[in-house]
Amino acid sequence: MTVPVLDPDFYPFVLFLAQYEKEVASLPAEKRARVAFCVSHGEKREVYACEMHRDGEDDARTCFLAERLVKTMLWLYGGNRVGVYGSERIYRYLCERYCADGARAFDFRFMQEVYEQPFAVERLSREPQRHGASYRVGGHLKGCRIGFDAGGSDRKVSAVVDGVPVYSEEVVWHPKTAEDPHYHYEEILTAMKTAAGKMPRVDAIGVSSAGVYIDNKIMTASLFLKVDRAKYGDYVKNMYLNVAKELGAPVEVANDGDVTALAGSMELGEGRVLGIAMGTSEAAGYINGEGGLNGWLSELAFVPVDLNPAAMRDEWSGDLGVGCKYFSQDAVIKLAEAGGYRFEEGLTPAEKLKAVQKLAEAGVPLAEQVFADIGVYLGYTLPFYARFYDIGHVLLLGRVMSGRGGAIVLGRCKQVLREEFPALASLDISLPDENSRRVGQSIAAASLPKDR
Repeated sequence: MTVPVLDPDFYPFVLFLAQYEKEVASLPAEKRARVAFCVSHGEKREVYACEMHRDGEDDARTCFLAERLVKTMLWLYGGNRVGVYGSERIYRYLCERYCADGARAFDFRFMQEVYEQPFAVERLSREPQRHGASYRVGGHLKGCRIGFDAGGSDRKVSAVVDGVPVYSEEVVWHPKTAEDPHYHYEEILTAMKTAAGKMPRVDAIGVSSAGVYIDNKIMTASLFLKVDRAKYGDYVKNMYLNVAKELGAPVEVANDGDVTALAGSMELGEGRVLGIAMGTSEAAGYINGEGGLNGWLSELAFVPVDLNPAAMRDEWSGDLGVGCKYFSQDAVIKLAEAGGYRFEEGLTPAEKLKAVQKLAEAGVPLAEQVFADIGVYLGYTLPFYARFYDIGHVLLLGRVMSGRGGAIVLGRCKQVLREEFPALASLDISLPDENSRRVGQSIAAASLPKDR
């Protein structure tokens, strides 16, 4: 194993899983059991089936693995029901963990809120079968369109006419610290009115934003972290719909990760694109081989990466070793401090990232090692993601991937894949240049609504 120099206790999930599978495969048939996990909402079902130790054999490790797999499935696929086939022991363990007062209470409440249905863990008598869906999105370029990208640190808007951006701007804002959602509304409306003023009319509005959206409604989003949802209710949920109504144009809202992947797919002219943006957190999106979306959450920020019991804790979910602490500015800060670097007092996380990036540009070894270690993280995590996504192309974006640091991340990631996962060594991994990334994102967002 390639060990991250500044995080020597890193224990990749994919290595734990591969070792477990190897051990189980060596057991006689009577000591193994066929186990299947199903995550679902409505009619949609996603399934992960595997061989595991039978009940009563290596229970602690098996239950731990089962819980980590279910956690992965919930945040990758999304759903309010978890089904378990083949193990009474695992079923009971998951019931204890995924409940209102269990260790995974955050996940329990989150999925209930998003899907507006009770969360349940169910014992299945028959092995479940996948029932998925794929739907086309984006690629509509006709007319005068607004593309809006709601970032955590800045908001971007473009006026796009027949697929050509005629105006773009980026404005710093502070959505994550604002308690009054009227701040968000006015900022979004101002941006869109600015873009609208650069075109003769507005035919459609496309929005790219972190969070979960159903029928263009904001089900949950980190941009509204400080907003009391109980107090403001549907005002937050319907915000993009209300802004679009004020502008008199239809709107289509999509997760920013999916829009990133869509932009890459449009540029490549191919599907099977996984986009990963490393900034304030980890955002991701996926365009399948048919050029469409699977309707998955793809919230990889909460998918386990590191099984080290002393891994960094995510303050929002309360979980350990999840993606947002490995593929974001938090990872840069964590590793720099582990290497002995001390930041100036009062710096924001974004400013701390810039400080380390500046050192990397100057060739300071500690800063270079920070980005090399993130490349190691990625080299062991992409093979895990590839167990769930059919990946042909990976696009790496976000502030963390800017400049020399991004090139170091990419180089070390490819090295790990060559040495440890030769079957994935030829995977197309790229860093879109800044200009094409911004323009491509604005066009992709603007292309979300269908032509009228």
